[in-house]
Amino acid sequence: MSNIAYIGIGTNLGDRLANYRKAVAAIGEIRDTRVTRESSLYESEPHGRARNWFLNGVVEVATELEAKELLKELQKIEASMGRKRAAKGKRASVSRTIDLDILLFNNETIESRTLTVPHPELTNRRFVLLPLSELAPALKHPQVGETISALLVASPDDKKVTFYKP
Repeated sequence: MSNIAYIGIGTNLGDRLANYRKAVAAIGEIRDTRVTRESSLYESEPHGRARNWFLNGVVEVATELEAKELLKELQKIEASMGRKRAAKGKRASVSRTIDLDILLFNNETIESRTLTVPHPELTNRRFVLLPLSELAPALKHPQVGETISALLVASPDDKKVTFYKP
């Protein structure tokens, strides 16, 4: 498979663990895509207007799909799991059954109306950097040039993120 992507997964509504596991299984069923590695799970304090703590993790996938095709497949999974899309600009501050974000796609920088890679909040969110650093600590952010582990250490995010044991 020619492309490597890192997908952030988050859920804070309903049975979070079941939602998380269902999402990982569904990602593994995307055509020409397989989950190659999965991080530990973490509980994170909510941002913005969200009230319930999130369950977060990251999966690494190998895929023949291009980034925009992968995004469409992830959005289908979100819709099938009851995800209601918030207005642009309010996405990070609301509760959701599932949230699937392409964090990194190869070493590419993508700027389009529908997709921005690396994820624009990647460097500011410990709940993403912590599980991503488990999978790829030495991977360099294609725009910033710092490793994921260095970005985690320098993260301005002061929200609590703790290891979650099911």
